[in-house]
Amino acid sequence: MAKYQADAEKLLKEIGGKENIAAVSHCATRMRFVLNDQTKANEKAIEDIPSVKGMFTNAGQFQVIIGNDVSTFYNDFVSVSGVEGVSKEQSKAAAKQNLHPVQRAIAVLAEIFTPLIPAIIVGGLILGFRNVLEGIQFESLGGTIVEHSTFWNGVNGFLWLPGEAIFHFLPVGITWSIAKKMGTTQILGIVLGITLVSPQLLNAYSVASTAAADIPFWDFGFAQVQMIGYQAQVIPAMLAGFMLAYLEIFFRKYIPQSISMIFVPLFSLLPTVLAAHVILGPVGWTIGSWISNIVNTGLTSSISWLFSAVFGFLYAPLVITGLHHMTNAIDMQLIADFGSTNLWPMIALSNIAQGSAVLAIIFLHRGNKKEEQISIPAMISCYLGVTEPAMFGINLKYVYPFVAAMVGSGLAGMFANLMDVRANAIGVGGLPGILAIQAETWVPFIIAMIIAIIVPFGLTVIFRRQGILNKLDPVKPEEAVVLQTANGATVSPEAFESASTTTVATIPESLFAAAAGEIKQITEVNDPVFSQKMMGDGYAVEPSNGKVYSPVKGKVTSIFETKHAIGLLSDTGLEVLVHMGLDTVELKGAPFTVHVKEGDQVTPETLIAEMDLTEVEQAGKQTDIVVALTNNEKVANLSFDKVGLVRPGEKIGKAEVKA
Repeated sequence: MAKYQADAEKLLKEIGGKENIAAVSHCATRMRFVLNDQTKANEKAIEDIPSVKGMFTNAGQFQVIIGNDVSTFYNDFVSVSGVEGVSKEQSKAAAKQNLHPVQRAIAVLAEIFTPLIPAIIVGGLILGFRNVLEGIQFESLGGTIVEHSTFWNGVNGFLWLPGEAIFHFLPVGITWSIAKKMGTTQILGIVLGITLVSPQLLNAYSVASTAAADIPFWDFGFAQVQMIGYQAQVIPAMLAGFMLAYLEIFFRKYIPQSISMIFVPLFSLLPTVLAAHVILGPVGWTIGSWISNIVNTGLTSSISWLFSAVFGFLYAPLVITGLHHMTNAIDMQLIADFGSTNLWPMIALSNIAQGSAVLAIIFLHRGNKKEEQISIPAMISCYLGVTEPAMFGINLKYVYPFVAAMVGSGLAGMFANLMDVRANAIGVGGLPGILAIQAETWVPFIIAMIIAIIVPFGLTVIFRRQGILNKLDPVKPEEAVVLQTANGATVSPEAFESASTTTVATIPESLFAAAAGEIKQITEVNDPVFSQKMMGDGYAVEPSNGKVYSPVKGKVTSIFETKHAIGLLSDTGLEVLVHMGLDTVELKGAPFTVHVKEGDQVTPETLIAEMDLTEVEQAGKQTDIVVALTNNEKVANLSFDKVGLVRPGEKIGKAEVKA
């Protein structure tokens, strides 16, 4: 009998059988299904399968987390199901059948903006810091910081440089991202973006204050075209970017390859640049202005209280559907048209509300050590602006905390909007979101944050104790604080004293940095499989170079065929996954060079692989090197004592491994 035959047969049954599978593939940690009818998947039964560590749905794919041994599981699944696997690209294409046109459009929007998010976050932090320097009147100083410090005035002026590069030249990033997403020539996308923000053009921010007769223009004799830039404009850049991509795809089909390098770029770029300034730019600007005016009117009208309450209430469900990606474009358009946005503060408050609901679950389920491994990191990430781990890992599981957070978010958002709280930038969510808020409205925003903390927490407790929306988590009459022995068994408080005397023999295991760079908690990794610890606890490194070392002393047990993940077994029995980059299975091994083979002995000084960081980044992927302890049940205790920069072979923590 194959190793996972029983589990594979169970999974096949619970996802609706062979006839419900449109496509199946796998990556380093998970099975990726495209199902004809996702409602046929019995998620509760799938969770109970021993080899399944978790599941979630993303972009039309039903993903089941298996772990390091996913390739073996996949082979056993193919054997028992008779379903032939497909490539990940084919699987993604098949997944589109589960998306209606609006979802497909939102998915495209998400793919465009996702590579830009790191820059937008950095820009938000920069503008937030400048907000503190030049926007807050300090009574002790009798003015702002920049008015009383030559140094900080210089810093404030210097920081405008990267801030301008990120937001004013956003069209360059958009046109590049579209070219990358469409598989066309990325440098042409960059050039197109530059033509939209060239210094030769009248800056978009100066158009409103410039008399029509003073606007420069190109004179073609029979027609004149205004020389207007599209700094910070989103829709004009998107329209131009897609036109360039589709023209290039079209001309590739008909121009012979021998001359394609000359004529495909020429016939694609020049018409697009002309159309961008004659048609697409003005039309896109008008559409963007309509959208921003509608949103701004709704948030400043006599019924703004209702508009803001509904948006605050529904933002979290938008995140589930992916529709929240639209708000990035709307926020950027609001900032471009009005100099600030009243939408982003409500988004930051929604982050806080979801985290507060998880905080209430931690309180209600205190002592449940297994759940706390998910809930505590999820709460922290929420308060820092990332809600997915909390929503998918805790709040949606029980339902009632999710609804409590929605109510709290709606009330907090309504209050913030009634107080005319506005943000100068986007990208900084959760509690740090206050940095992006205009200084004069900090006090009402702080009050709104308090509402987003107290209301969800209180409602979550009330819903639980009153049995509202909580069939999956009812209060039992005999319920008491959950306590656990060292081996994870739950006991009553009366039995805890005797149970706590049980000891488990452990072996200390030192953990080392797998690369040079900035170490961070695994909960900060932008992938729910890792951040929710579905693969186990661990850490990640944002690498400063591409050299990857073993984090433990042991041996190599597996090397994934696309080279982006390596499995190790430490001398104490820890199963360790070293995962290079996020979602890098799509790169088919191109950026990776593996220096070890299965069975090799390794130490923290062993160079196990190299990753071309530039190539990974150009592909739109994050370069985080994730180290996950995949047999977490053997770990009695795990601690890290190192923060900040680390170097290869440097001890960063230790684990107590059950003997």
